[in-house]
Parts: sequence; structure tokens; C-alpha cells
Amino acid sequence: MSQHQLSDLTEEGLRAYVGEQLERSRRRTAQLADAVDTDDLVKQHSKLMSPLIWDYAHIGNQEELWLVRDVGGREPLRQDIDELYDAFMHPRADRPTLPLLGPVETRAYVEEVRDKVLDVLDHVKFDGGRELVDNGFAFGMIVQHEQQHDETMLATHQLRRGVPVLDAPPPPPGRRLAAPEVLVPGGVFEMGTSVEPWALDNERPAHAVRVAPYVIDTVPVSNGDYLRFVTGGGYRDPQWWSEAGWAHVQKASLAGPRFWELVDGEWWQLRFGKREQLPMDEPVMHVCFYEAEAYAKWAGKRLPTEEEWEFAARFDPATGRTRRFPWGDESPSPQHANLGQRHLGPAPVGAYPAGASPLGVEQLIGDLWEWTSSDFSPYPGFRAFPYDEYSLVFFGPEYKILRGGSFATDEVVARSTFRNWDYPIRRQIFAGFRCARDPRPEELRA
Repeated sequence: MSQHQLSDLTEEGLRAYVGEQLERSRRRTAQLADAVDTDDLVKQHSKLMSPLIWDYAHIGNQEELWLVRDVGGREPLRQDIDELYDAFMHPRADRPTLPLLGPVETRAYVEEVRDKVLDVLDHVKFDGGRELVDNGFAFGMIVQHEQQHDETMLATHQLRRGVPVLDAPPPPPGRRLAAPEVLVPGGVFEMGTSVEPWALDNERPAHAVRVAPYVIDTVPVSNGDYLRFVTGGGYRDPQWWSEAGWAHVQKASLAGPRFWELVDGEWWQLRFGKREQLPMDEPVMHVCFYEAEAYAKWAGKRLPTEEEWEFAARFDPATGRTRRFPWGDESPSPQHANLGQRHLGPAPVGAYPAGASPLGVEQLIGDLWEWTSSDFSPYPGFRAFPYDEYSLVFFGPEYKILRGGSFATDEVVARSTFRNWDYPIRRQIFAGFRCARDPRPEELRA
């Protein structure tokens, strides 16, 4: 079952699907919280992140606000904690100083909220003329909210010190690629969506965009490729960096991706508490926008725009049609993409040939978020829904767009139209990049 097909379900079928998604998300949240002891649950592992216990209770509080009170019209359970768990009221660095609910109280609260939500779900009328519940939108928004915070909690686990507590099987192996780049002919395609029932406001509405021809990397930039930039003095040479990027390199004393280290002439990385030799065939991760931009310039390329990224992911030149996903219209399967914390890192480049786009571009969905050169801005005809604070307050040049989702992103979020955004200095997120360039004249004549 996919979100795209929700409108085809009966009301009882939609009710069952929503219930499954709520339960699946909660299992993941509980797993991430229960993996650590009480001390690790309540402490702040980095000032960039909230304590895990804040995320846990915040998930429950948002569920109460939207599904219990708004959709269900029920009385508040804990109106007294609304301010504590309002993400706009308190910066992450300050959250440990708040009188947060403890672990026992948090678990009891989120369980009570969920019991109320399931009762609301049993009685809600999806055809009641309310846009908020049309095709189960409010429930889908809350499911996605929980999964997004689960990814945030996983990023907190990566920053945590101590013995490893998470485990997962390795991803499939990579393979040799037929070509390192793909020539994209350009054209007009339908960017965004007006039909995905659970798509969020900044993905809407669908609109026609013309893209000029360009060349894009077949797969994301690998650790081995990026290492050549590092060892070639890329972090010591200002010619590769924008003015803002070079200022950040100096201020933050950057010398390589976060979690990399050089020991006795060998490169290692730290991943969820385990130190391992740097896997050269994996996509480089934990680099900020400025690092991605500098590497691209060093390589004689640039970062793709958001439009170029989505065109490569969705356009089928044989039919002129815009697909839902690179591989077609069906929802992601384990053969298509590395999603949902199935593995604890990106797969080697070339690991998902079944997920390739019609043009032959691979690993566009899953593995890692990909920085683009685009600022976060609204689409033509944008309408904030159901509240301004999801997208509207963030539009502007201070945020850069990331696309595609990571190994930590759930399939309920990982649409080809989904737009992520962050400050260009952020490195704790599961982000990497691929490069693009303008085609040479002889390539266009071929």
C-alpha cells in the first residue's frame, strides 16, 4: 500500500492503514529510546541536539495537539507541558535545563496519548468535509513527524559516546558503474505534487519547470573520491571555497568530514560507537553544504539545483512523464533503496541498480540526504497548511535544500518530492552530495 493509493481505499481500509503506520512509527521510537539507559536518555549528547527524552515526549505532545485535541475535539491531557515541548519556544541547547518529564512519566504520557488517538481513529469520519482529515492527512502528518524525529534521535545516537547499543545487518554490496556521469537532456517536467495525499505544504502545488541540459553524477560522491580532496590540501586552499565557506572552515577548524580521523597513516570513521576503517566505496557523509560546494568546485563541477535533482529523479524521457520515484510509481522496496534504518549507514555506490532512474542515475532515494545549491523557497501557488511554522517561517536564503532521504529516513517520508532544509554549516545530519556540471558542446552534439 502506498500513500498514492489512499484515495482508493474504503474508510475502513484507510483506518487500518493509518493504524499500521502509527504502530510502526511507535515501535521505532521505542527502540531508539529503550536502547540506552536512563542517564543517556536524559542527558544532552550535543548542544546541536535535544536530549532523547525531549524528542520522545515532544512526539507525544504533537500527537496530542493535532489528533486528540484538534481532530478528535477531546479535552487536553497535559496542557501544562505544551510550552516545554514547543520546538519554537526553547532552543535545543537550552532544553536540558527545562523541567522535562522523566523517562517513566514520558512513557506513560505517550502511551496515554496513543490510546486516545486510537479511539479518535476508530470514530473519525474521513469524508466529513474537513481538509485536515481528508485521506487521513492529519494522521499522516503526525506519522511523518514521528519518523522525522526518529531520524533526529538516530543522529543523536551517532553523537553519543559510550559502548555501541545499535545493530543492523550490512547493506548490499556495490558494483562497478558503466559510467561515472549521466547526460540529462533537459526539458519540461512537473515538479512537486498536487496529488500525493500526505505530501506536506512545501511540496505543493505541482508546477511545470523547464530544465536546461546538464550532466549529473551517476551516484553520490564516495569516501574515496572525497579523500583525494582532503589529502590534496582542499581544506587548506581558499580558492575552492566560497567566502562564507572559507570563513566557516577557519572558524570551525575543519580538516575533513565529521567523524573521520587519521591514525598512524590510516583513515578511520566512528559510526554509532564503533570505530572502523574508512569504507572507500561508501558515499561520503556528515559533510556540510560548504564542504560539498568546495569539493564540487575542486572537481571542476558544481552542486545540482533542486530542480535538476528532481528532474533526474522523476522524469522519463521515453514517455515525457514525471514518475513518482526514479524506478516508477510503486513505493520503495528493499531492492530499490536503503531506507528506514534497515541498515546503519549508506550502502556502497552502485548497490541499488533496481532503484535507477530511466536516465540511469542511481541512489537518488535513501542512503543519504543530498545537498543542492538551492535556497529553501516556496513553489508558485504555495499555501501554508495546516500551520505556518512547518515551512513558511523557514523560507529564505539562510537555509539550503537537501533531497532524497537517508538510510535513516522512513519510506513514509521519502517521496521524490519531499524537501528537507538546513543551515549550510550542519554536519551532524546524514548528508552527502553528488555533483553536476554544464555539458560540453560536443556532448550535446553526440
